[in-house]
Parts: sequence; structure tokens; C-alpha cells
Amino acid sequence: MFAVYAAEPSPQDPIAALRVGERPEPEAPEGWVKVAVKAASLNMHDLWTLRGVGIKPEQFPMILGCDGAGVLEDGTEVVLHSVIGDPDWSGDETLDPRRTLLTEKHQGTFADFVVVPKRNALPKPAGLSFAEAACMGTAWLTAYRMLFVNSGLRPGQTMLVQGASGGVSTALVQLGRAAGFRVWVTGRTEEKRALAESLGAHQAFESGARLPERVDAVFETVGKATWSHSMKALKPGGTLVISGATSGDASAAELPRLFFLQLRVVGSTMGTREELADLLSFCDLTGLRPQIGAELPFERAEEGLRAMLDGETAGKIVFTRG
Repeated sequence: MFAVYAAEPSPQDPIAALRVGERPEPEAPEGWVKVAVKAASLNMHDLWTLRGVGIKPEQFPMILGCDGAGVLEDGTEVVLHSVIGDPDWSGDETLDPRRTLLTEKHQGTFADFVVVPKRNALPKPAGLSFAEAACMGTAWLTAYRMLFVNSGLRPGQTMLVQGASGGVSTALVQLGRAAGFRVWVTGRTEEKRALAESLGAHQAFESGARLPERVDAVFETVGKATWSHSMKALKPGGTLVISGATSGDASAAELPRLFFLQLRVVGSTMGTREELADLLSFCDLTGLRPQIGAELPFERAEEGLRAMLDGETAGKIVFTRG
């Protein structure tokens, strides 16, 4: 079958590990289902896979793609949940120490077919296209959990999103506006700030800019480059929710500010199957749709990966099959 995959780990030049070609078609073991992939979205995790982060060398070659939407063998249209937990685990699967994502132990969605546990294939709302549905499982689910499960915000309060144009950031802007929060963002360029405002941000600021006032919560996926600004932006008692550190680890934790102002720092990773189901319902009820910055055929996967590597995104990058 056709697939986009990482041939081997390439820490310094991730694109060098990328291959577009043929891979064996998967068979679904008992309790799993086979999905004909119609669309799959690109995530930073795919670049980490190409670099060899979070995956053992013996797992290569590995088909890329955490997210996807497609059709079961009986014709049911589904959205994929990419967190695969221990079958014996009960409760929040994001806390399962043996959990994994597609592309870590199991082959991913950038292919004609993917197999997943039956519970990981959720019904796709009819109002969502396959491309839109393919954005939900990682970036949008991460944003949903950050905002509605971990932030403690109430409608009417002010949130700051660091970085205006990535998949998680654009989802936070859209979800926050739809839920009644005052949404502020930062962005490196005028184009990125304009994109955030077009998606519903009430105000957009240059990276590191002094804000008109402090905010109730900051949402971080950037890390080192924005950490100090995030800490300074919070009101006393405010919350910083972090789900990534694309620019590296923070150079200083700013502990005096943390304890003196009684700030909360909350880690957030992905989300649960139930949260994904709620997210799909929320989008279906509100008409909210993800910002897709580029929709490309799978054959042009390298183009999409290079755009993500260079930080040239304007929402989600989605790959589709005919």
C-alpha cells in the first residue's frame, strides 16, 4: 500500500529520513479495526519521529501520522483517537504509564490503511469533512483539554495564547472565543497576528510585548522563547497551562515569581477518548471548524513537513487521499 514513512532516525536533518512509497498493508488483530484513511493531519510529533525522538531505533521504518479520519470496512465514517493505552488500564488514559501514540509503537495514518483498537475509532459527525475531522485527534484535543479540563477558567476571563499560527494555538483561539473567553494572542509576524484575529482573537500582540493588563491564564506550547513572558503576563493566582516546548526547555523557572504570586503551572498532554467525543460534539453543535492552512495530497508530504519545520504554518496542514 502507499505510505509516507520514516526510514530511520535522522536527528539533525529530519527530512532526510522521509520516504514516500510502498509499505505492507496491515491486518487488524482481534479487537482492532482496519480504517481506509481519507485524510490525516500533520503534527510536530511527526518531525520528532523523523528525528528519532520517542521511538526506538528497531521500530523503524515507521509510517508517520498520529491523526486521521476515514472509513471502516462496513462503511462507517470515523475519527481516530491516537492515544493507545494498556487494555488493563482503567481511567484517564493520558495518565497510563504504558500509553503510546500512533507512530511510536504502532504504524501511523499517512497511508492507505491504518489499524487501531476498536475503541479508538469514533463516529465522525456528518457535518465535519474528512479533512476537518482529521485535525481533531491531536492538536484540537490537546487544546480542548488545556482549556476546558486543566485551566480552571470561567467564561468572561482573559486568556493569552503564546504563538498565533500553529495547530494547537489556532484551536485554542477558536475554542476560547466560542466558549466566551477574552482571547489574546502573541505572534512573531503581522501575518500570524492577523490570522489569529480572523479566527476570533480579541487582540494580537508582538511576541514579548507588554500587555494592557495581566491575564487569568496563559497557554504555552513554545517553551524557552516565551516562558518568561508567560510568567510575567499572569495575574496573582493565575494559571499557566503547558503542552509543549518547541523552542526548548525554559532557561529559568522563575520560582520567586511562582511562589510569591501563587501561580499554578499545569502540564497537559493530549486528551481522553471521552474528551475527543465531547470535542466532536462541541464542534458539531456550534458549527466550529478547524483552521486548515494547507490541504495537500499525501504525495506532497515533504512540502508540508518543510513548512512545519520552518515555522511557516497558518493552521493545520492536512494530507488527503482520493
